[in-house]
Amino acid sequence: MAQFGFENDIQGILKLDMPITNAPMARWQRKASTSTSSALPSPGKSVNLSLTTSKTPSKTPGKNIKCTPSKVGGDRFIPIRNGQQLDVASFLLTKENEPLDPNNPALENQKAWSVSLNGYAVEEAKILHLGGKPLNAPEGYQNNLKVLYSQVTPSSVKKTRYISSVPDRILDAPELRNDFCKLMRTPCIQYGSLFVPQPTDLNLLDWSSRNLLAVALHDNVYLWDATRGEITLLMKMEREEDYITSVSWTKEGNYLAIGTSDFKVQLWDVENQKRLRSMTSHTARVGSLSWNDHILSSASRSGHIHHHDVRVANHHIYTLEGHTQEVCGLEWSPDGRYLASGGNDNMVYVWPGLGEGSIVHRHLSVLPEGKLDRHIRVWNVNSGSCISALDTQSQISSLVFAPNYKELVSGHGYAHNNVVIWKYPSLTKVAELAGHEDRVLNLALSPDGSTVATVAGDETVRLWKSFELDPIKKKATRMLKSTSSVIHQTIR
Repeated sequence: MAQFGFENDIQGILKLDMPITNAPMARWQRKASTSTSSALPSPGKSVNLSLTTSKTPSKTPGKNIKCTPSKVGGDRFIPIRNGQQLDVASFLLTKENEPLDPNNPALENQKAWSVSLNGYAVEEAKILHLGGKPLNAPEGYQNNLKVLYSQVTPSSVKKTRYISSVPDRILDAPELRNDFCKLMRTPCIQYGSLFVPQPTDLNLLDWSSRNLLAVALHDNVYLWDATRGEITLLMKMEREEDYITSVSWTKEGNYLAIGTSDFKVQLWDVENQKRLRSMTSHTARVGSLSWNDHILSSASRSGHIHHHDVRVANHHIYTLEGHTQEVCGLEWSPDGRYLASGGNDNMVYVWPGLGEGSIVHRHLSVLPEGKLDRHIRVWNVNSGSCISALDTQSQISSLVFAPNYKELVSGHGYAHNNVVIWKYPSLTKVAELAGHEDRVLNLALSPDGSTVATVAGDETVRLWKSFELDPIKKKATRMLKSTSSVIHQTIR
């Protein structure tokens, strides 16, 4: 019986080469017969085959074979195909839907005979074959399927950043003190990453690293939690005739320094809503403040700048004298090497670090009486030279640097009362943010650098979300939530 089974297998394989009865002639057979009949010469005539088979004989031997079929009776050209392969393909198409029994021992015999007769296994026979490996998608490509069948990768398209012309949020600021600089001739300048800020007399807005916005409204200081949207009254002056003149957060964001019109500097523990100490050293209102680690610098209407070491009882450790009128701008450099100050005397001073009282550079803005400067000036702190100047065509009240896009933000008074974003260092205009109905007094940047807060004489605080990073490139923002500070146990 095994012998009969083996013979049946042989006959099953040989049936592939048997002609199909009662079937029309295959196209390859018609093509072969047509080519043979056209190539045979007539009896008794000698014909040069090289002239009849090709109109233009090739000069190179072996290259007179055409790959395209003739127009008469021709078909599309399929390379490396013979009649045997087409028969195998026809067989596979008729048998592809039939179920196969993997336990049938005859399958191995059929595969062996197929390899012996055809040179390949029947299961591996294909009409078309795709050679090569698919292309790997470029790193970060969102649609991997799009590049599997194409070698052309899409060109990178430069996305244009969208900056909304309307504020993200508007907060009411009633009784905001609009005490703007009368002369308005103090230039706002930038030393690398160091700014001489507002030529407004008062600094009533500051944003902490813990995402708390401090706003001074006449004799009160309010805290707005930007994360939860809650508002807290931190403190209120004891006498109605007194008012808040400046606010400044520590780097950790857990303490707030407050300058007052009664010549004092108060230090508050925000978490416990408790005043830690009140420091007296000035003889006039304290309009500007700036922190350098545990050293708090304060400037007053008298033109004097005081350094306070908040860790010790005798806090007043140094006095800087140079300005002849009120100091309305005060800022420490991030590395603590320089302190910059700007005053109503049209003078800008750059002071060295602690322990030295001499002036590093002194700049005088000489302006004709009754005219406005309106310029943003960039200075080299090492040489004291002015690198560039830009006429903004409007009063400049404040400056802040937006690090996410390396841009400058300027607040303006007359005549536009708007906020302008500038590309740094080219100082080309990026966008204008309009909406305030009075002069912009102060600017403050959120801890993640995505939002700028503006407070104006129209008694509103507006939040402009103009510097949010692309979500693909954006990294998780880490808020500085320090549980302790160098001044925590030593303040008296």
